[in-house]
This record gives sequence, structure tokens and C-alpha cells, in this order.
Amino acid sequence: MRTVTVGVLGCGTVGQDVLHLLRRRKDIFDNLGVRVEVAGVLVRDTAKARSVPGGTPLTTDPTFLQECGVVIEALGGIDSPLALLRPYLRSDRPVITANKALLAERWDELREYALDGRLYYEASVMAGTPVIGPMSTVLRASTFVRLQAVLNGTCNYILTQMEGGKTYAQALEEAQALGYAEDPPTLDVGGFDTAHKLTVLARFCADGNFPYEAVQIEGIEGVTLDDVAEARAAGQRIKLVAELARDGDGWHARVSPQRLPETHPLCTAGASRNALVYEGEESGTLIFAGGGAGGMVTASAMVGDLLDWLIGFPGHVPLH
Repeated sequence: MRTVTVGVLGCGTVGQDVLHLLRRRKDIFDNLGVRVEVAGVLVRDTAKARSVPGGTPLTTDPTFLQECGVVIEALGGIDSPLALLRPYLRSDRPVITANKALLAERWDELREYALDGRLYYEASVMAGTPVIGPMSTVLRASTFVRLQAVLNGTCNYILTQMEGGKTYAQALEEAQALGYAEDPPTLDVGGFDTAHKLTVLARFCADGNFPYEAVQIEGIEGVTLDDVAEARAAGQRIKLVAELARDGDGWHARVSPQRLPETHPLCTAGASRNALVYEGEESGTLIFAGGGAGGMVTASAMVGDLLDWLIGFPGHVPLH
């Protein structure tokens, strides 16, 4: 039985559920002949109440990273986690993250580690619903044509509530009260979270260097009850859609509210979840749908990435 030391950055909802899942799936690690040892969990305040397994080593001192074989990043944000991960990545050790903003906006620095197979980030898009894995493996053989996706649960919730007659402001307030939307909610409702995720996807099916700045972004702040009612009267629903398609010799990437037929897969499979429609010349049309947020849903993908690393599968390698 070999011991693998794991460091966890952040202990919010996702970080806590990662720690619980590592304990819950001990049988899988045992079958691999591995004992997972959490060397440390970096937090801002060790006295804050958290739901973590007994004996979890919470600390404000990141020096424990020096002894870790793998790091799971669940902090969020961009510059702070990158500062912590930078020396770790440079030491040729693997990182598992769900941080789509970091991946989208700091790709110039992270790309070399992804190309080396040391960066695992299935959870960064659609959380526990696997889309990056297929795009980085079997779908490489198919000529990519187009994708459309609903990738933000907060916007999905707000637009669905508006279909029931609530104003945008009422639906947003409710989403915040339920913990679906951040305060301020700009990343979600402004379309930026979706654009981050679309950028990550584009690097697997269009261009390995696809820049975040190339995504045209329009959020849902301007959608009114009249807009929603007009769409419903026409047999349509309004969704915040991420879209990527060929445009001449390049690619057109856009995030915007769109009216879609009620029968569209993004309105049926993605009624209350994230959903993605992938079109390839050889593969045809594929539909992915499932939970795109939530602590345990996200943790399932992150621990899955840990298992991939233990088995010997490389991280998620973009197009070269």
C-alpha cells in the first residue's frame, strides 16, 4: 500500500465535499493499493465552523504544499490561487482544479502544464457532468462543427422563474437567498462565468490557444418579462446560450440570451440543469446534460480526476 499526500486549497462547500468524498470512496483507493493522506487544507480562518472529517488538518500556512504529491485547488478567484500553485506546478507535480476563471484568463502561463498532462480540470465545466474528458479523448477523431450549451445554473434558475411571472429583480433576489447566485452576481448574470467555460471548451475542439477575450459576451440583465412572455407565446424559451462555430478561417464564440424552440435539447435535457449539444461531422450530434454545480457534484469530478492521475491517465490536454 503506497501513501499519496494530498493538499487541498480552500474549504468552502466544494472543498468540504472533496474531503468527505475522499473518505467515502476509501474502498476505491484501497483497490488501487493507495492510502490517501490529506497533508493540509489551506483556509483563511481555522476557527470557522466547517463540516469536515475528524482530524482534518486545517491551516493558514501554505508550506505544507511542499510535501504534497498532488494538490486540489478549490479556492476560486484568479491571482491568489495562481500564486500558490505556480511554484508547485514548476516542480512538475499535478494540480486538480475546478477554476474555470483561472483557466480562461491565465492560460498563457498554464498551457505548458496542461500540454504536459499535469493539469486536471474536468470539474471546471458542467462540474460532475463529464464533457471535457470526451472532448479531450474520443471526440478528437471527429471534425468539430459547432456546439451550443447552457452552462450557468443561476441564469437558468432566474429565467425559469421569470417564465412563472417573477421579475428579473425578484428572481435574482430569490436566487441569492437560496445561495445560487453570488453577491454581487455579475459573474453569473453578466455571462462571464459562461464565457470562462466556453473558452475552456474551445481549446479542445477549436483552437488550443483560444483566448477568453475572443468571446462576445452579453448577460441576462436586460431580459424582461415581456421578452419571456413573447418567447413563450411563440413556443420558445429564453436561455443564456454559449455558442462556438466556424467563422471563415476562424471561430465565432458568443454568450448571449437566445430564443430557442421548446423542443430544443437545451430546453428539454437542460430544463433545470446544464446541457451541451456537440456537433461533429463523424460523431453526429451528441447531447450532454446533468448537474453543473453544487459541492458534491463538483467534488465527484475532482476526486475522479485524482483517480485518473493515480491510474496513470494524463491530465486534460488541449489541442496543440
